[in-house]
Amino acid sequence: MTKKPIRGKKSKPARKPVKKTVKKIKAPFVPTKLKLVRPVPSNIEIAQAAKIKPILQIAKELGIRENELELYGPYKAKIKLEILDRLKNRPNGKYVCVTAITPTPLGEGKSTTTVGLSQALGAHLGRQVVTAIRQPSQGPTFGIKGGAAGGGYSQVIPMEDFNLHLTGDNHAITAANNLVAAALDVRVMHEKQQDGEKMFNALCPPDKKGNRKFSPTMLRRLKKLGIHKTNPNDLTAEERIRFSRLDIDESTITWRRVVDTNDRFLREIQVGLGKEEVGYEHRSGYDITVASEIMAILALTTSLKDMRERFGRMVVATSTRGEAVTVEDLGVAGAVTVLMKDAIKPNLMQTLEGNAATVHAGPFANIAHGNSSIIADMIALKLVGKDGFVVTESGFGADIGMEKFFNIKCRYSGLTPQVVVLIATVRALKMHGGGPKVVAGKPLAPEYTDENLTLLKAGLPNLERHIQNARKFGVNVVVAVNSFANDTQAEVELIRDAALKMGAMDAVVSTHWADGGKGAKKLAEAVVKAAEMPSAFKFLYDANRPIKEKIETIATQVYRADGVDYTPEAEAQIERYTRLGFDKLPICMAKTHLSFTTDASKKNAPTGFRITVREIRASVGAGFLYPILGDMRTMPGLPTRPAFFDVDLDLKTGKVVGLF
Repeated sequence: MTKKPIRGKKSKPARKPVKKTVKKIKAPFVPTKLKLVRPVPSNIEIAQAAKIKPILQIAKELGIRENELELYGPYKAKIKLEILDRLKNRPNGKYVCVTAITPTPLGEGKSTTTVGLSQALGAHLGRQVVTAIRQPSQGPTFGIKGGAAGGGYSQVIPMEDFNLHLTGDNHAITAANNLVAAALDVRVMHEKQQDGEKMFNALCPPDKKGNRKFSPTMLRRLKKLGIHKTNPNDLTAEERIRFSRLDIDESTITWRRVVDTNDRFLREIQVGLGKEEVGYEHRSGYDITVASEIMAILALTTSLKDMRERFGRMVVATSTRGEAVTVEDLGVAGAVTVLMKDAIKPNLMQTLEGNAATVHAGPFANIAHGNSSIIADMIALKLVGKDGFVVTESGFGADIGMEKFFNIKCRYSGLTPQVVVLIATVRALKMHGGGPKVVAGKPLAPEYTDENLTLLKAGLPNLERHIQNARKFGVNVVVAVNSFANDTQAEVELIRDAALKMGAMDAVVSTHWADGGKGAKKLAEAVVKAAEMPSAFKFLYDANRPIKEKIETIATQVYRADGVDYTPEAEAQIERYTRLGFDKLPICMAKTHLSFTTDASKKNAPTGFRITVREIRASVGAGFLYPILGDMRTMPGLPTRPAFFDVDLDLKTGKVVGLF
């Protein structure tokens, strides 16, 4: 049947196809204006008085689509990794690493400078910028060091969320780490109770029809063993035993439990004291959560698939045959990945002046590599575009955090930094010049609060050594003189002049703690200029060189040690790791951040010393070996008067009080 034409409507000529235009996602950036108060209030008072943008506005200004976010309330969100597919063809922005000279126990303001510099770049120079920063551990937060959200008028907000649970990433790491510990201990017990055939039947139980199946993680173990069978019933008796028995040498177990609290009484413990575990008692211990290899993997992974592979490669012990026993062998790598599937997504927050901030991962700077995540930086560099900036911080002094940022993080990310911002303070250089001991929680001696150019000048070699180290990597250096209220004009100018003579591209006095981004505007201008200058980034060593050669390169070229000594235990570990094929991994030195040496009391730029490697641990999943130098602890302790004494809840307003 033919349809009748509709009366009153004329047929229209065919239109030419219209070229679709892509909608712009970005909204104009609107800085949040600061109301500067004098004297400067406490960090939490400033943070709670701040005007805060909805996180959806922060995302829109940065160019993140709403469907690329997972909201955690109105002021924080996670960024989905799918955003990297959309942005893959966009050029990266400029990459800036903020580090410092050898600090006092008080810290010299790396986080504050990172935030202040970002605020200056975005709110005062009109640059697209992201602050990429680590999430702090609950240990320092409730201990004595305090939080890591920055300070004064250069903070990431909401500050309470930043320093406490945030979106639960650290809790996920704690749960995942301790699942591995539980799986390891129970596997040792069950293998002692059952022979190979019973273990096989327990791992691959037959159904009513006699059929068995392998789980995905079991198939990965079979592939490692060179057994290319997918039906458990096809395995020979010998293959069943090889598959089902790990034969863990208990003396080689390296995996420890973790908790995100400074609990010194858990450093060494006895486990297996229950009635059903009689005969299986053994010593164990706890590290702080941020020292877990799972945290290091979160910071170094580049995708969900990569993270799953890394978890499987984590080594927990060696077998009685001398083979590495991995988390994949334990059958728990998949479950660990499930616990970590949300933690891999970076957290989106903001600074006091409304710039975007990514907060993701927080590996311990002494023990692990002390830098925020590669994934967060990858996303941020795409979002800011070729004329934008990503400002990230590396933990502790440049001899630790910066060296690991370059040799480990940049090696795995393939990202190339253009600028190092090296923080120096009057008080730290006076300490290196021979000033009285600086103790957290106690007032500074008069030598630090009164002008003393002689003491300051004596400490300048520490600054010079750090500048030289940064330049060895072929990166442009800008010195930021982080100025405090008691610093005199003569003192800050002395540092500035010396830094320029020592090879820094520029040296700028910055007052961002008191003045916000406005106080770091000159620093931001210097960073922009340095980022436009030629640079030639390079690694300090070839990762394929022998373990000892890599350790000695760092010790002699960064610390300036005369040489390295190894305990018999370290020598045996080097031999074992080389035999197992772990010798091609980069090196992550675990040492004090308070000295170039392994003795925290030796300040300035010491020479004529050697370092001793006490032991070497393998973080194979994370992708590094970490030599432990001197008396390094993996679980800090609480002082007599911890910070938690001041922390409470205002029951009328519901606000947190006393948090810095």
